[in-house]
Amino acid sequence: MMINSAGNVGTSGADGAWDEQLAKGFGVLLGRPLGAEEPGAVYAAGIGGNLMRETGFTVDPSWVRPAALRGEEPVPGFWVYDAAHEVPRFDAGGSLFDFSGRGPGWDALPAGFAAAVEAACLRPSLVRGADLAPLVAEHGVDLADPAFRGVWSVHFARVVSDGSLFGAFVAALQTGRRPEELLEFEFDAEEEVAEPWSERLADVEHPALRHHLGFFCTEGESGLLPVDLSTAGHLLYSDGCTGVAGWEDGFGQIEVSIVRLSARVAGPHR
Repeated sequence: MMINSAGNVGTSGADGAWDEQLAKGFGVLLGRPLGAEEPGAVYAAGIGGNLMRETGFTVDPSWVRPAALRGEEPVPGFWVYDAAHEVPRFDAGGSLFDFSGRGPGWDALPAGFAAAVEAACLRPSLVRGADLAPLVAEHGVDLADPAFRGVWSVHFARVVSDGSLFGAFVAALQTGRRPEELLEFEFDAEEEVAEPWSERLADVEHPALRHHLGFFCTEGESGLLPVDLSTAGHLLYSDGCTGVAGWEDGFGQIEVSIVRLSARVAGPHR
């Protein structure tokens, strides 16, 4: 099963009534109820920030394993939230790769492969993992080879989800699909949840869910700060994608986003 196929985001044992509570809580953060999405729209959760680059995760060889690029296995991530039960899983096939490196590594690539990558790009130097997968197979190129270091890096790291807005929220906020999967963030919600979020979150009846969501409504010190992704500054804005919701810490280390993908980014492209 492809890792981003519908229904694989913790659906086992998921409870419909609990999903309704989750959806209501997500709607509080979104500022409108979920459920009015345009049919066929594809949503993605992404994680970025300095931490990913500083730790070398954006150039980790696990991203370019053939099975990962084909979407057959996830890329294990790193601890985004200290309270998390597990690391997030990333979808290499649905992620975007930057091939702007033109150093010795690029010169070492087979000429046919380099030309094929350029032809598959959505725009100069930017290619979907799923479009990269057949090129790696056709040309027998192992992008994890140290000889190609500096050629590629991950531009948009997509978390495994099912393409729905609900699924993107689950993936971005790591709520899981059952009450016991909620995270016990260590912060004082009464003191740190910023206005007007504390008032809005009062509509979330379940205390553990209210606490979990409150972590994403702080000033960015102990928790994350909501950010406006409706401006042209969003990472994928120039690619026709629409920012839906975003959060970041106050130190530039972690950025979490939910975006509606454009048709060319959602793919298939090739």
